Amino acid sequence: MNAPSGSSAARSQEGREQVRVLIVDDHAVVRRGIRAYLEVLDDLQVVAEAGDGQEALDRLEAMAAHGELPDVVLIDLLMPKMDGAAATARITECFPGVRVVVLTSFGEMERVHAALANGASGYLLKDAEPPEVITAIRVAARGDVFLDPAVARRLTQEIVSPPTGIGALTTRERDVLVLVASGRSNQKIADELVISERTARTHVSNVLRKLQLTSRTQAALVAVRAGLVPPQS
Repeated sequence: MNAPSGSSAARSQEGREQVRVLIVDDHAVVRRGIRAYLEVLDDLQVVAEAGDGQEALDRLEAMAAHGELPDVVLIDLLMPKMDGAAATARITECFPGVRVVVLTSFGEMERVHAALANGASGYLLKDAEPPEVITAIRVAARGDVFLDPAVARRLTQEIVSPPTGIGALTTRERDVLVLVASGRSNQKIADELVISERTARTHVSNVLRKLQLTSRTQAALVAVRAGLVPPQS
């Protein structure tokens, strides 16, 4: 009988439930390394690999058709065809029982916020020790969230001493604000920044929320007053 999709139905020899993992990274050597230290553990099973976000979605579609979805997808952010941020959003939308843990070299807070906003259940940096990666997978499989300690500290600092005004915006959000002030649509913003339209829409919403504004026109005025763009003639 096939394992129920999105559940940890497979069991180890000792009777413990196994966590089924899909590894997604565009570097084969990284995938092999991760597989090597996950597969020595009795409660983790690597069921597949993928080299980019689109391949990951294709594999998930095929696995879903046989009722064999993994419990956790361990995914990089910067990849060709479809990056990890866009893939995370698609995975959590199309396969809500599958958890996503990001494992990346990029620790910028705008990337962290985007990943979490897209439904990630974990965020780790690639200098993390194997026990941290293993813990993040297990925690995600239980339905909780695990963050790299450095990322967690920065998130805590944002809560304790949140910046205000333009200073509250990330570098990417400033770029988005400039494009909004220049009259670009969400799709045009996505095209210029090489991101998905959904991600662009999220950035625009975050800009308006952080600046406590209700319209793109107001955002444009703020950008002009801050000297980010010249006044329109």
